[in-house]
Amino acid sequence: MRLLFTCSSGGSTPPQRRTGQSVCVRMKEEKEDRNTLIAMETSPSCSYGSIGVSPANCPGRDRNVFSDGVTGVDFVLVWEEPRCSNEDSSAVDPAHMKWREEFLRRLEGAGLLQEQREVLQMKKKICFVLLSAPWDVLCFYAEEISLRVPLQVVCSPVVNWSQQMLSTLSLPNPLVQDVPNPPPDFYTCQFRTNKLQRFLGSDNRETFFKTTQRHQVVYEILARTPYGSVRKGEVGIDRLVNEEVFTAAYPLHEGVFQPPAPPVAPQALGLRQILFAYWARWSCWRRYQPLDHIREYFGEKIALYFAWIGVYTGWLLPSALVGTLVFLFGLWVMAVDVPAKEVCDSGDAFIMCPICNICSFWNYSSICHTYKVGLLFDNAGTVFLSVFMSLWAVTFLEYWKRTSSSLSHRWDCSDFQDIAERPRPEFTAMAPMTTRNPITGAEEPHFPDKQRLNRTLTGCMAIVLMVSVVLMFLIAVILYRTILSVIIHRSNNSFFSVSPGRIASLSGSVLNLLLILLLSRVYTSLAQVLTRWEMHRTQSKYEDMFILKVFVFQFVNFYSSPVYIAFFKGRFVGYPGNYNSLFGVRNEDCGAGGCLVELAQEMLVIMVGKQLINNVQEFISPKVMSWWQRRKMSPEGRKEEKEVPPWEADYQLLVCEGLFSEYLEMVLQFGFVTIFVAACPLAPLCALINNWLEIRLDAQKFVTEYRRPVVERAQNIGIWFPILQFITHTAVLSNAFLIAFTSSFVPRLYYRYTKDSSLRGYINFTLATSPQTFNQQHLNASCRYRGFRNDEGDFLPEYFHLLAIRLSFIIIFEHVVFFIGRLIDMMVPDIPEEVEMKMKREHYMAKEALAENQSLGKIQIPVEKIDVLTAELQRFSSPPPDLSPEDQNQSPVTERTDTENGFSS
Repeated sequence: MRLLFTCSSGGSTPPQRRTGQSVCVRMKEEKEDRNTLIAMETSPSCSYGSIGVSPANCPGRDRNVFSDGVTGVDFVLVWEEPRCSNEDSSAVDPAHMKWREEFLRRLEGAGLLQEQREVLQMKKKICFVLLSAPWDVLCFYAEEISLRVPLQVVCSPVVNWSQQMLSTLSLPNPLVQDVPNPPPDFYTCQFRTNKLQRFLGSDNRETFFKTTQRHQVVYEILARTPYGSVRKGEVGIDRLVNEEVFTAAYPLHEGVFQPPAPPVAPQALGLRQILFAYWARWSCWRRYQPLDHIREYFGEKIALYFAWIGVYTGWLLPSALVGTLVFLFGLWVMAVDVPAKEVCDSGDAFIMCPICNICSFWNYSSICHTYKVGLLFDNAGTVFLSVFMSLWAVTFLEYWKRTSSSLSHRWDCSDFQDIAERPRPEFTAMAPMTTRNPITGAEEPHFPDKQRLNRTLTGCMAIVLMVSVVLMFLIAVILYRTILSVIIHRSNNSFFSVSPGRIASLSGSVLNLLLILLLSRVYTSLAQVLTRWEMHRTQSKYEDMFILKVFVFQFVNFYSSPVYIAFFKGRFVGYPGNYNSLFGVRNEDCGAGGCLVELAQEMLVIMVGKQLINNVQEFISPKVMSWWQRRKMSPEGRKEEKEVPPWEADYQLLVCEGLFSEYLEMVLQFGFVTIFVAACPLAPLCALINNWLEIRLDAQKFVTEYRRPVVERAQNIGIWFPILQFITHTAVLSNAFLIAFTSSFVPRLYYRYTKDSSLRGYINFTLATSPQTFNQQHLNASCRYRGFRNDEGDFLPEYFHLLAIRLSFIIIFEHVVFFIGRLIDMMVPDIPEEVEMKMKREHYMAKEALAENQSLGKIQIPVEKIDVLTAELQRFSSPPPDLSPEDQNQSPVTERTDTENGFSS
């Protein structure tokens, strides 16, 4: 076989520092004896990355370029140093300076183009390093990290279920909006340099790789480039930022987010401007989200979050409607309920026992209004709502699985797996030993499994300790309510003594909310320390364990008080003359309207209060922090300049902290909506209103307040989906127990079919008479209390009959709901049929494009001109050597074949 040596050189050199060494690429010789030459290209993309977008539609001048006005900026590195550093070198950490210079030198060797800018301030200097990946570097790493590129445009339109249903019924759709420049959908496959001509759009290097793909390539180089000893984990930009060698590393936003002052055609807007105008504005609250545009700009992981919250919010519409109807049904029940009329008309017929040790007897008729309010949350409609919401939760998760599979395929993530995920920088820095990776054969940092197990167990003990702290605070709130109620009874203040129990309960709920928010902040910080200390190797494993820790704690933190009110409060009170106590204080009983009223109050205070506080923080905090950031970083002499360079403008924005807090807030809300919906039919409506606000607040943060995050691929929402499944199963059991033991549904049903179908006499049926021993202590005054006991305090047969019915109801309820949910799971496939057909079509096209029976040309590199880019990659495809001078002369990789990464020709 004839061998040919070729080498391509970079273009013109800009005025300031810019490097881009000649890169040579080796390939096999084709049957036609052709050779593929990949030349360096420095022209930036004028569009935001979509194949086939005409440059004429680009909005104005592209400012994300080097000083030559041509080379596009793909990434920015920033560090700060004192202004006096030129005169006093001791002001700069020499180790940081050495690492920074070595890192930039190796980036230069990896083929990245660089240009440095400086901004002078009163006391410090901000240095910006602009990075750009030329064409050959993009091709090399695109193949290395398996970027997917287009083969053919998919012509089938994407229509969601609501749009399809309204179209079938010939009804106008108020949710749809015509978003300009929709990113086209493609059949794609993994990129191969030697098959370049077979990919769609390969004739235009400016638009072939999307902007987000360029960011991925540059970040891959930044993450794997060493700056010191590889064995000590001195690798990657993440650790350099953590060590404060660099203060920031980020890709640039594409222009400003405000539309141009003279109105232009929508097709002439940039992608960021489109997202602001058609997504982040408050006027878009009732419109579909432009998910494809979001994915095109922010990547799959962020787009999947907004897709999930959008689907969740859409599904809240029917549940909010049903919950509102049940609430209105409760209003009607208040007016016609027979037991409520008996309470209000009873007069002095039912003299009730004191509710505390120093309280006096009271008339049951005094709680007429409170009893009627309880019917808003405790009626036959709540049973239907509980069944409906349980099935709603199961069906919603099944629908989301189908939606997720459709989106992951459309966004080329259906087969995404992090097989060779890099170790975390903290792990590489702190691991005490190295071991050979059984897959790659490379020496990698290793932490002994036994030590990790011990640390994980210690972390679990810390979780148990914090959960115990939550339960201690819960007991403290219970004692607070009881003691405050006694204090109000003893006071002579007529304003407070009207309803001491209600005042104590409401103030206890507010106090509990403040304690919940305080403990949440403390534990989230503790969970970060614990998870980091456990030494998880990969970022995904670290995130999963961190999320699991925080969720377990937050689940107990937020739901412990509602669970206590729903299932424990009033169960262990005792009876007159034999009351139980906690720390010498009599156990608290349910209020006059029943425990469901207090549970609804607790839910509204915690859920709505938390959402209000979070929304205020998300609306005000980013704006205040952004203003302070801009004010703090205002450079000297900027008054004369009209425009701030985009890298400086983005540096003034806030760092995107990820999606953890957003997911956690929604998942906890999902728990309130499903687990305790029987106590508060308006919970879905409150969640719906909150989510309408939440989507716009999050959109504004990502488009206007945050630096542009590096694109992350994701196949689904990760560990959050199993957590949602756990909440759904918990909700089924919780609603069953709420209806059976907390509401009056079962006693009313029992009385209706055994005593009187009109429920006359039901109040007397639910009240027991105090024992004789208690009457003697109170001047032979008899009184009534809620319970199914005889005059001696023993349980009546009706109590055991009701207990058997309640347990039977729980078993039947959960079996029916789980059976229907399982039936839905079996009947509805997780992947829609049309998606399966597209996947088969895409697989066939990829096979035709990449596995065609052709021999590819081989291009070898002369020894005297070894490709620096290949030499850098060699360090990470074989056991990493010491960074000694003799190790610098290792022979590079000399051949790449199509059999790598599972492809064969």
